[in-house]
Amino acid sequence: MYFGALEAGGTKMVLAIMDENGNETERESIPTRTPDETMPEMIRFFSEVPIAALGIGGFGPLNLDKKSAAYGSIMETPKLAWRHYPLMKTFEDALHVPVGIDTDVNAAALAEARLGAARGLESCLYVTVGTGIGGGVIANGRPVHGMMHPEIGHIMVTPDPADPMPNGVCPYHPHCLEGLAAGPSMEKRWGISAKELPHDHKAWDIESTYLAQLCAYAILALSPEKIILGGGVMQQKFLLPLIRQKTVKLLNGYIAHPNFEDGLETYIVEPGLGTRSGITGAYLLAREAYTEAGK
Repeated sequence: MYFGALEAGGTKMVLAIMDENGNETERESIPTRTPDETMPEMIRFFSEVPIAALGIGGFGPLNLDKKSAAYGSIMETPKLAWRHYPLMKTFEDALHVPVGIDTDVNAAALAEARLGAARGLESCLYVTVGTGIGGGVIANGRPVHGMMHPEIGHIMVTPDPADPMPNGVCPYHPHCLEGLAAGPSMEKRWGISAKELPHDHKAWDIESTYLAQLCAYAILALSPEKIILGGGVMQQKFLLPLIRQKTVKLLNGYIAHPNFEDGLETYIVEPGLGTRSGITGAYLLAREAYTEAGK
């Protein structure tokens, strides 16, 4: 038995075929162009193997209200060609198999909760810091949706006094986390990409300030059992200790818990699945869709 897994990103689509044990047998990556250009390639890939179900971890925002006629559609994305595109239904109609869908970060959070850094826990927060910033919340072992789904990247943070671009780059509002701390913000602020910035550049002190605010707010508002920080920007290994130190400082002794006794070294962590959190989460969504369909 095989399952399809799709990590649908704004820049590229990562497609995989996995067996029933989660072992990857095939993989392909294609650029995210328009639906008319991209969908036929993806449908072809998933049609070549008799998959039992497909799981999608997609860029958002997504309509995740199962009572809505537009369930599984992409909503007000900046990628105009994909706005209101019925992603889930298009795959269902083409492949004739059950399809499960959630945000890419919820899929990654689910994978980390089931198989990765938060395995065995009931709750966690997974945040990716890269081209954008998004977060998936797991509570009682399940992704949190609520009215739609969490938009962790757009929480408001206090600008660092040393920040030469304190309003950030978000087109919707100033002072949001994504607008101040995502990769494009760092590149516009300093003139080079985050991966080219030396480790002693003041950019990292500012970046860690913003991400520590995120962690402190998450601890106070959500109380997750683990915070997992992934994405391209977080590939700088020296960044995580800075974030931990500043989170402890921000909370100022208010939270008394064993997790704080080691300086958050085992609480604010990198993904246990590395860069495979998203595609693994899509696989888990496929398994759930198969089970829910009574297969």
